[in-house]
Amino acid sequence: MSTVDGQAPDVATLSYEQARDELVDVVGRLESGAASLEDSLALWERGEALADRCQGWLDAARDRLAAAKGDSVVTAEETDAGGSAQTAESEPAS
Repeated sequence: MSTVDGQAPDVATLSYEQARDELVDVVGRLESGAASLEDSLALWERGEALADRCQGWLDAARDRLAAAKGDSVVTAEETDAGGSAQTAESEPAS
């Protein structure tokens, strides 16, 4: 599957496994250093889109698991840089 020549499927239609496998391929091609600058840029952009797609699948899976367990869902925006969740109850009062 070529990711540079425009023949690749739309990222939005890919399953998690398809996106992950293509991302592994894109990273390998970038790491090899064999692609031209233009192709490398196209690969990088495709890789970013694939990584976003994978993250979307993982976020949705986490949300579904939390809902099934009855837990509250903590979004990435609610998580500080250290990885701990920030909730309204845990924030200090001003």
